[in-house]
Amino acid sequence: MSINIIIYILAFIFGAIIGSFSNVVIYRLKIAKNGKANINLSGRSKCPHCKKELTIFELIPILSFVFLSARCAKCKKPISWQYPLVEIISGILTVIPLYFLGFSNIYAYLVILILYLFIVIFFYDLKNFIVPDVALYPLFFLILVFDIIKLAKHDVILLNLFIGTLIGGGLFLILVYFSREKWMGWGDVKLGFLLGLLLAYPYIIVSHVMAFIIGAVISLILIGFRGKTLKSEVPFAPFLVLAATITLFWGQMIINWYFRGF
Repeated sequence: MSINIIIYILAFIFGAIIGSFSNVVIYRLKIAKNGKANINLSGRSKCPHCKKELTIFELIPILSFVFLSARCAKCKKPISWQYPLVEIISGILTVIPLYFLGFSNIYAYLVILILYLFIVIFFYDLKNFIVPDVALYPLFFLILVFDIIKLAKHDVILLNLFIGTLIGGGLFLILVYFSREKWMGWGDVKLGFLLGLLLAYPYIIVSHVMAFIIGAVISLILIGFRGKTLKSEVPFAPFLVLAATITLFWGQMIINWYFRGF
């Protein structure tokens, strides 16, 4: 087994552990109606049904879910698939930047941290229909560091960052203003600005178009198979971070493919 494979395996395990912590954040983070966030990370994890404190053997990322047959050891109530899913996704998204960008590339580690926050935003908005500011603040800091390094290395033009940010959040700002928050919320606007700052022009256009396409397809599926209607509320942040993640790694390929078609 090559050293690279070993590093990828270790990276996946580390990512799964971070995913386990992300699950705790997603579950325990409470946001009041006034927008104030409250999270208590102290204390042992418990079964949400019978409140049994979980042992260390019940907290092993991915494996505990398998060994417990997806049920609590005490009350036998089902364990949500969210837990192993977040851990697996977190593990995969730890490996992908290392594979594409290289072990010695500082961008890879910044992207990994950004993707960890994407996961929290994705699943929290999916469950609670709100984009948590507590995740947006560190996301802004990481993206700022990412862009400063890119500017220093001349890997991006300042004007493209400005245009990307303007497009990223400006479009949603217009939609929120004219719909009076019926089509999307202010959390989507703030996230849009940050994604524009991360991806810059023209990649933010690719990301936003992809997010709307994915959102439309998923909405039609929900209407067809889950009894949803056109008036049903569907969180948009998951589509935004999914599209942004794809664009981070394959944005230029998508642009090249699109223009080859013409």
